[in-house]
Amino acid sequence: MPYVTTDDEISLYYEEVGAGIPIVFVHEFAGDVRSYEQQMRHFGQRYRCIAFNARGYPPSDVPHDGEKYSQSWARDDIRDVLDGLKIEKAHIVGLSMGGFATLHFGFSYPARARSLVVAGCGYGAAPDKREQFAAEAEAVAKQFEQETMAKAAHGYALGPTRVQFQNKDPRGWQDFASQLAEHSTEGSARTMRGVQARRPSLFDLVDKMRAVRTPTLIMTGDEDWPCLEPALLMKRTIPTAALVVMPNAGHTINLEEPTAFNQHISEFLHAVDVGAWRARDPRAMASAILGR
Repeated sequence: MPYVTTDDEISLYYEEVGAGIPIVFVHEFAGDVRSYEQQMRHFGQRYRCIAFNARGYPPSDVPHDGEKYSQSWARDDIRDVLDGLKIEKAHIVGLSMGGFATLHFGFSYPARARSLVVAGCGYGAAPDKREQFAAEAEAVAKQFEQETMAKAAHGYALGPTRVQFQNKDPRGWQDFASQLAEHSTEGSARTMRGVQARRPSLFDLVDKMRAVRTPTLIMTGDEDWPCLEPALLMKRTIPTAALVVMPNAGHTINLEEPTAFNQHISEFLHAVDVGAWRARDPRAMASAILGR
C-alpha cells in the first residue's frame, strides 16, 4: 500500500490515478478515500488525482495520543501529502471536515494551492450553536466508544442532513453507511473530539477570509442547514469566491449528486487553469440596491 509520512511521523494511506495538474481530495468525517471514487474516476481522465485517508482512518495510522488530532494537524497533513508526492501546487477539494481543512490550508499555504473547493463546510460554526455542537460531538464520541463504530455508524449515517441521500439513492447510502461502520472506533472518537469539536468558528476567521486570493468555490446542499449561513459568510467575505447551492441536497453532495458535483468543479477548475477566474468586482458590494 502507498503511504506518505507526515512531519510528526504519521503514515497516511493514499490512492492516485491519472496524470496532469494535481487535485488532492480531502474527505469528510464520515468518509475516507472510497468516498471520492466517483470523483477519482471522473477527474482522473484529465488530472492527476490523489485521495488520502486522514490520520485515525485505517489503513492510515491511528495515533493513541489525543493531541495528535486537531484542525492544525488536518491542515498540515494536506501539505505533507503534497511534500511526500513532490507536488509543488495542486487544486485542493475538501468536503465537510475536509472542507475545513482545505480552507485552513488556503489560509496557511496559499502558494501551494492552485484553487480551493470548500464543500459542506459549516458544522458547529454558528456562534449560537457552539456549545450545542461541542456537547453533541462529545456525546457522539462517547457513543462510538460504547457501541463501537460497527454499531453506531447506522445512527450517524441517518443524521438530518444525510437522509436526503438515503431517500434519493438507497443503495448508494447503504454503501456509505457500511463503509462508515468499518472505521476505527478509536480514530473516529479521537477525530470527533480533537478535530471536529475544537476547531475555531468560521465566524471568528473573517479577517483571514478577506485575505484569501486563491480561486475558491464554495459548495453546499440547500438542505444542509448547518452549512447554509457559513457558505454565505464565506461567499461574502472571500473576494475570490463563488457559491454553488445544490437543490434538494443534503450534506454528502459528492455522493448524493455526483454528476452535478463533478460538473460544477470541472467548470471551476477549467476557468482557473486557463487563467479566467477573476476576483469579485468591488462595485458588486456597494450598499445601493438599484444603482449608484
